[in-house]
Amino acid sequence: MRVGLFVTCLVDLMRPRIGFAALKLLKAAGCDVLLPTTQTCCGQPAYNFGDPDAARALALKLLHEFIDCDYVVVPSGSCAATLRVHYPQLFKDRPELQEIERLSACTYELTDFLVRIAGLNRIPGAFAGTVTYHDSCSGLRELGVQAQPRALLAKLPDAHLVEMPDAAVCCGFGGTFSVKYGDISTRMADNKCNNIAESAADALVAGDLGCLLNMEGRLRRRGDDKTAVYHIAEILAGVEKSEI
Repeated sequence: MRVGLFVTCLVDLMRPRIGFAALKLLKAAGCDVLLPTTQTCCGQPAYNFGDPDAARALALKLLHEFIDCDYVVVPSGSCAATLRVHYPQLFKDRPELQEIERLSACTYELTDFLVRIAGLNRIPGAFAGTVTYHDSCSGLRELGVQAQPRALLAKLPDAHLVEMPDAAVCCGFGGTFSVKYGDISTRMADNKCNNIAESAADALVAGDLGCLLNMEGRLRRRGDDKTAVYHIAEILAGVEKSEI
């Protein structure tokens, strides 16, 4: 399979090792991975801010960069949902709709692709300890990503999943929601941190870096320096920086 890896802006700017971890996982699944060096943003911020023209321009750029791929894989539920769900809405009644629909149909969130398409059985990473998983809103509600990351974590023999209360409840990030409604967002993040603490897990794991940055930031501000925080790709590929 010729798979295009769309890294996402946030991963590129804030935690590039997630991109390298995703690449390692796709190669472990036997994929021929394409990484267009000109890739930038999928247009999600513009779409959410009500600027469809800017979002369409970025969508067309992405379309041409990944035109030769059988699949496009994204280590983010929110960005994957932008391509898979919102792109066709952006191009309704436009001449590019057919090409956009083909792109959308072959786009998958990383864990969804590894489980349902690639059938990854050999997990290259290793982790010893307990983990708790946060279900990011876009991945869960727009793409149905919930069982997939848990199925992959179950393949790590020394990792034990402990479900936190309300794992599927929003962490309070929501992009600019956390800026516009800071007090509400902080309360939601505190609730999430309380649930993480109740799980007593060694590590918090999720599939969206935006959620992880929000939760980790709140954990550290509350004085929790012990709970490790990982993207699902990092823990599956191997969390040692020297490896990824």
